[in-house]
Amino acid sequence: MHSELHSAGIQPENYRFLQEQVYSRAGIVLEQDKHYLFESRLTPIVKQHGLDSIDDLCALIRATGDGGVGMQVAEAMTTNETYFFRDPAHFDALRNTLLPRLREQRRETRMLRFWSAAASTGQEAYSLAMLLLEAGLGDWNIQILGTDFSSKVLERARAGRYQQIEVNRGLPTPLLLKYFARSGVEWQLSETVRRMVRFETIDLRKSMRALGPFDLVFCRNVMIYFDAATKKNIMREIHGTMFRGGWLLLGGAEPAFGFEDSFDRQLVGTATVYVAR
Repeated sequence: MHSELHSAGIQPENYRFLQEQVYSRAGIVLEQDKHYLFESRLTPIVKQHGLDSIDDLCALIRATGDGGVGMQVAEAMTTNETYFFRDPAHFDALRNTLLPRLREQRRETRMLRFWSAAASTGQEAYSLAMLLLEAGLGDWNIQILGTDFSSKVLERARAGRYQQIEVNRGLPTPLLLKYFARSGVEWQLSETVRRMVRFETIDLRKSMRALGPFDLVFCRNVMIYFDAATKKNIMREIHGTMFRGGWLLLGGAEPAFGFEDSFDRQLVGTATVYVAR
């Protein structure tokens, strides 16, 4: 393995090649000013393959047609920022309004289905699971599906092991002490919570109708990375996975403009939610 990388930057034709690779494999649109992002995220892959530069990595993909390396590149460029109980307004809306409504609507079947559509390392799905347990729904038939494009982050999600800095972000201390056990320098999530969530690798650009129906879908802070046509397709597919009257939660910068025929926008407390028509 080479001891250091050349840092002359990415050749323009290779930058365009990387943009095309990431778009074709993940649907993510990367603008012209993301050189730093490519360099920081692809450098570990360059080192792994014993190469000198990102340009060499592009040459490898072109020469071998190695889809595995191309997928490594695409996965590396997905943003996996997440933390426990991210956007508290959504979880307040769930706790105070949406869950009481669902409890009433499903009191006969005692079954609830949820989807975390950009699950990353699992904090969103596990936050929901803990909220449901705290709400006294532990004896219900609860199904939570967590999906992500990246198989690598889902491996971490399934393990349910988090570093101190990760449990410090958003997780209330009482829940940490109740549902986690210290394991060396990490915290291990309890089996009670972990078994409530199933994780699968899914490309949101594909048909998703077979996944549902869901009572509530989280699809937060992921749509901003897609172009308009891809967003439209994803929103149509998500709608197809939901019960009529089910709730969709998007990120704060992701209004569901153009989908008014499928969703009604509502304010629940201080949270914006979208109700499937």
